[in-house]
Amino acid sequence: MDDLIRDMDANGVEKAVLLQGNYYGFQNLYTWEAAARYPERLAAAAMYDPYARGMQRVRDHLFRALGISIVKFELSVGSGIMGLHKEMCLTDDVMTDAIDYAAGNGQVIILDIGKYKSPSWQIENARQQVLRHPETEFVFCHLLAPNGKAEDEDEWKRALEALALPNVSMDISSLTHNIRPDEPPYEKTRHYLKVAGSILGEAHLMFGTDYPSVLKELSYDACIGIIRDSDAFTEAEKEQILFKNAERVFFSNRGGK
Repeated sequence: MDDLIRDMDANGVEKAVLLQGNYYGFQNLYTWEAAARYPERLAAAAMYDPYARGMQRVRDHLFRALGISIVKFELSVGSGIMGLHKEMCLTDDVMTDAIDYAAGNGQVIILDIGKYKSPSWQIENARQQVLRHPETEFVFCHLLAPNGKAEDEDEWKRALEALALPNVSMDISSLTHNIRPDEPPYEKTRHYLKVAGSILGEAHLMFGTDYPSVLKELSYDACIGIIRDSDAFTEAEKEQILFKNAERVFFSNRGGK
């Protein structure tokens, strides 16, 4: 975690939200300890399997005892809930209970619905859950993971339109990776960002990286530069995307209920 803080310092990044993957299993304690060590700079997001035996005790420990105020549901087929529970539906009783619990405890809910058009890419089901909790902040990962193919862009746009709701934000992490190939100056990536901004509004776009795995393709500075050096956004819009939106969603109301 000290390496992350050093990289943040070197690239002018004031704060970060720690979102787990699931390749090594859940890392809730490590994530919580890191945020507790750097409370002004890091926010922890916890993960758990809503279908697991004993999950009630697990989530009460994470969100009541430890006081974590952000939950991430990694739904993807590759390394998420749907890789373990192939019949998972985002509107089934188990997921509805998990989302109701999070909303009832004032948590920010992060949904990674996986790759474009995979079984976990359940746009209408996601929309239904968001509409049920208009006072809860939802964040969707990877701009809904467009695949970069021209023939699929219209369907991706329709998915953005379905989720263009007042309480929804989307992070842009791994966008360049998902739509690859794209090379400097990353015009293809910037095209997708501009389209997303026109549909969602810049107040609902949020910078993200997928650090450290993204560093095999892009430097930290290059990730920032895709926004910083773009002429598609005003300086005020860049500030929103790079800082203010995440500050509002993740840091302005820490602690939950």
